[in-house]
Amino acid sequence: MHTLHPNLRPWLAEFNRVLQQKIDTGYKATAIGAREALAELTLQQVPAGPPIAWVNEDLVAGREYSVPVRIYHPEPQQALPALVFLHGGGHMAGSVSVYDPICRRLAQASRHIVVAAEYRLAPENPYPAGLNDAACVVKGIWGMLDERRLPYLRRLALVGDSAGGALCASLSGKAQYDASLDINRQVLIYPCVDYTLTQPSVAENGDGYFLTTSRTAWYFDQYFQHAEDRHQASPLHWELSPRLPATLVITAGRDLLRDQGLQYGARLKAAGVAVEQLHLDDQMHAFLNMEALVPEVCGLVYRRISAFLNAR
Repeated sequence: MHTLHPNLRPWLAEFNRVLQQKIDTGYKATAIGAREALAELTLQQVPAGPPIAWVNEDLVAGREYSVPVRIYHPEPQQALPALVFLHGGGHMAGSVSVYDPICRRLAQASRHIVVAAEYRLAPENPYPAGLNDAACVVKGIWGMLDERRLPYLRRLALVGDSAGGALCASLSGKAQYDASLDINRQVLIYPCVDYTLTQPSVAENGDGYFLTTSRTAWYFDQYFQHAEDRHQASPLHWELSPRLPATLVITAGRDLLRDQGLQYGARLKAAGVAVEQLHLDDQMHAFLNMEALVPEVCGLVYRRISAFLNAR
């Protein structure tokens, strides 16, 4: 039995009331609305991030698109390992600006250079544009840091939530066969790793718990616009080997993506990959964007990410 955290219940009840009111008065899902909703939620619920010693923007050049990034270096005089952060938002919403306070917390907690990627979003840029952009940043990060003359240790992690977790898992899966994708560790926060939405938690948590089945299906329809095989695009169903990076999977009990995250962790373990799992039974999807409601839970998550990334 998955009981929602008491701090989340009144907020969720009001969220559902307002959403139903919007639907009753003609609300239609659009990319504009999705982007504004995630930005407003994060602005309201995630306090400003801590000061980081060196924060600047740059571009990582790619053959089809040069990807804007924001670099957070907590100790610019010291060589630190790096992580690429890929934000969530259903492949349609989210941005570096929206996730700035979360990236600052990651940089402070992990003592890593955080490079947050402004990858292209659907529906304007459907699959695989965002995935190609993420790969571009992973392949080009060291050259960019060299150009900036920033000290670093050549050890790379990927961190992503929700759709960003999907991009991380996809890149790590491809890295099994691509030496140019050199990934040491990955952290997947309530990740989407199966675009077919066939797990029991989809039916269990697909209505009334912030991220709904209908909303998720709409996101995926905007992302996959050319009749792609969604099973084939899902990292959960790929061949997995010990060449995959050590992985921390974070899941929430009241999340429709819960089971696919748990199954992915189990499959990685069976393939011989070092896996840690943090399951938060009383949380729901996107709780990291609701930090003001569950600050102790978010604090735990940042500590666990730091411990995982810095483990020898």
